[in-house]
Amino acid sequence: MARKPHLSFWQIWNMSVGFFGIQFGFALQNANVSRIFQTLGADIGNLSILWVAAPVTGLIVQPIIGHYSDKTWGRLGRRRPYFLAGALLASLALLIMPNSHVLWMAAGMLWILDASINISMEPFRAFVGDMLPGEQRTQGFAMQSFFIGTGAVIASVLPWIMTNWLNISNTAPEGVIPPSVKWAFYIGGAIYFITVLWTIITTKEYPPEQLKAFDEEEEERKHTSVTTAALIINHKEKGAKQSRNGIIWLVFGALLTFWFYEAKLTKDLYVLSFGLVALGLLMLISGVMQLRNKNEAALVEIMNDMFNMPKTMLQLAFVQFFSWFALFSMWIYTTPAVTEYVFHTTNTASAAYTNGADWVSILFAVYNGFAAIVAWFLTPLAKATSRKSAHAISLLLGGLGLFSMFFIHNQYLLIISMLGVGVAWASILSIPYAILTNALPHDKMGIYMGIFNYFIVIPQIVAAAILGFFLQKFFHSEAIYAMIIGGVSMLLASVLILFVKDNG
Repeated sequence: MARKPHLSFWQIWNMSVGFFGIQFGFALQNANVSRIFQTLGADIGNLSILWVAAPVTGLIVQPIIGHYSDKTWGRLGRRRPYFLAGALLASLALLIMPNSHVLWMAAGMLWILDASINISMEPFRAFVGDMLPGEQRTQGFAMQSFFIGTGAVIASVLPWIMTNWLNISNTAPEGVIPPSVKWAFYIGGAIYFITVLWTIITTKEYPPEQLKAFDEEEEERKHTSVTTAALIINHKEKGAKQSRNGIIWLVFGALLTFWFYEAKLTKDLYVLSFGLVALGLLMLISGVMQLRNKNEAALVEIMNDMFNMPKTMLQLAFVQFFSWFALFSMWIYTTPAVTEYVFHTTNTASAAYTNGADWVSILFAVYNGFAAIVAWFLTPLAKATSRKSAHAISLLLGGLGLFSMFFIHNQYLLIISMLGVGVAWASILSIPYAILTNALPHDKMGIYMGIFNYFIVIPQIVAAAILGFFLQKFFHSEAIYAMIIGGVSMLLASVLILFVKDNG
């Protein structure tokens, strides 16, 4: 049997180029959406709840895309049709969002933009597992990290470049998005589409029968099962269990919602209780469908795959939770934290605020740029130590970087904090996926990559639900304390990675 061939540097380069555009759009979103929301009148306490559209979209879209991309084969291949659809939708959203005139329109466009990014992004993760043998996957994900970092650098700094190099104004009348931000989004839309198209044109996917042969060879060579075709599921038993647990979560979520309402707590917390209600409802529907022998439905397969995830994936889930909780804290609150704590203003129409917001774009460019550099060193570092040790060190530096922002009042010294975040970011985007792909059944690479996104999305939803509440309740709405919370969370993740089983 033939082994899956090693790809050359340039082949891996071409199959990863699309991530440059994806991250370009993602970075524009992360660096500017809070600014757009505040410009359109959002209160600091409502930022997290407005941001919740993004992770909720990922929670819904990625498992569905993963499930269907595993089963797709057409003229464009298996994953590439989803690359193209996501690129078209995201590019349109990037053109429309900065022209929002009211807050609800901007929030709606964030929802559409994030859904489109997820349609492209999830299959790109599975793409590495499809195209590369196990020993090259760390290199493949590190290449993605390089393009992610490079794309994010340019995207994050683009509004600043527009203002300082091209003399495009970064101020506008109250309630209007500045021209510098608008042009950054227009350029981002074009780059997103062009780079994804490059990967589609230059990379040919293996047909299903060839992938199956590669998987059988790996199974024989490693004496392990790499497919789930023979997995027998007792659907009646699963259905009864999921129905029972679904009712429990449904009732618990409803009671929690009632308590939040009676206690007159912040509306952000409803995200948590509504999420539990939704989980319970989905489990109940999946359970009832199995009891009625509707076992081939996509929802049933997704729910059963989720509850049968490999042990390594479950262990990585906790690492991902605390890593992404920290990142989401930073993305939501860095702009209000820096503008208030370093530039000493909360007036979104002031020059000081726009200068501070532009500086946040620079800081985001710094951590993404440093991540692009660090990505080249992750593979040799993982070989010299282990993937777990490399990730633990990276997360430790990221946690210290976030934590240090509380003690810094000089805008230039914040660059040092961002260097630590950059190391963590490079590792978060590559090493967990390299560990994960070696533990996944190959015939379900897409769906498990989609489910793995739950452990990116759930911490973001939790952050959106509780951060605003905690800042208002305990920290007088001072956004800088979100950096402390994020730093502690990432330090915890650096400890948890040491307990993960790595099959590589």
